[in-house]
Amino acid sequence: MSGKQVTGSSNLPVTRVGVLGFGGLGQAAAKVLAPKQEMRLVTAADKHGYAYCADGLDASLCISTYQSQGSVGYLEPFGKLTTESIEELIAVSSLVDGYFLALPNLPNDFITTVAKQFIKLGWRGVLVDAIKRTSAVEQLLEMHEELSEAGITYMTGCGATPGLLTAAATLAAQSYAEIHSVEITFGVGIANWEAYRATIREDIAHMPGYSVETARLMTDAEVEALLDQTNGILKLENMEHADDVMLELAGICPRERVTVGGVVDTRNLKKPLSTNVKVTGRTFEGKISTHTFTLGDETSMAANVCGPAFGYLKAGMQLHKRGIHGIFTAAEIMPQFVR
Repeated sequence: MSGKQVTGSSNLPVTRVGVLGFGGLGQAAAKVLAPKQEMRLVTAADKHGYAYCADGLDASLCISTYQSQGSVGYLEPFGKLTTESIEELIAVSSLVDGYFLALPNLPNDFITTVAKQFIKLGWRGVLVDAIKRTSAVEQLLEMHEELSEAGITYMTGCGATPGLLTAAATLAAQSYAEIHSVEITFGVGIANWEAYRATIREDIAHMPGYSVETARLMTDAEVEALLDQTNGILKLENMEHADDVMLELAGICPRERVTVGGVVDTRNLKKPLSTNVKVTGRTFEGKISTHTFTLGDETSMAANVCGPAFGYLKAGMQLHKRGIHGIFTAAEIMPQFVR
């Protein structure tokens, strides 16, 4: 952590933020950070290199460099090309307060491996992820003591789902004495699947007949062939989504009562259906009712993932400053709006 408090033009304390992973989600994260006063992008990394500037990076330059040359490592004079971008970046960027892990969780223990790198290198600060799978989050939850002893505050499952919709379900549950079901349905529209290669592969891994490993090993041509067969539509049902374990840990309901599914259109920006969460339960008067929270169709997947992620990073910073370390989920902590 930095010993010196950075302030912006409005005298708000500024958190130095890094983004690990610079595909579609990482680039969107950089755009989200650009106008913020309380957070500043100081580093970004991809599998071929990284860029680091303690005074802040220009998001548009990072994105244009990545899109034209394939890595932020080409960004002059702040970039470096390396095959060990994450480990090298952690080692040199001691002034980074928090990282958003916008990384593909393929294989299923990849994020856990990255968290262990932070611990090994003695870094202290806040980490936030937007990973999906129950089994992946469970692996991280087992690291609570390890993360706590390392002085790391880790916020997991803090994207859209799990994340924003899990938190909404947690709030909606307060009206009831017993929760009968939590049903999360999402619609995602993207103009070109190649902008979100890793995300689409993770979605394919949830389809019948596919696994994390088979999806990870698919070539781009094989992904395109699959999308041609489905006219660009991925229909996902009864997904292994960490909303279930997060709501169970929060005491809302058993994980068996949580279902997640949705439709991804990889050829159109317009959402194929509205994203929503429905919480059905019994009130103390014995009435059965359903709360529904629906996201605006105009909000993109990136907006609904990156916004909450940084909101949870801010909340994690507040915990970290109070000496509270370990791992927390989106159902336990209220995100804080980043100005």
